[in-house]
Amino acid sequence: MKRITRQLLAWAAALALLLAVFALYTRPDFLVTLADQIWACF
Repeated sequence: MKRITRQLLAWAAALALLLAVFALYTRPDFLVTLADQIWACF
């Protein structure tokens, strides 16, 4: 695979990850559930 193709795929994967995280932040109920689960570990 060419270097430019790998670099483009890496940027696309990073952008997809950032968009997924942003989408989760628009759902406060998910964040509350996640915080409760993390807090339950302690």
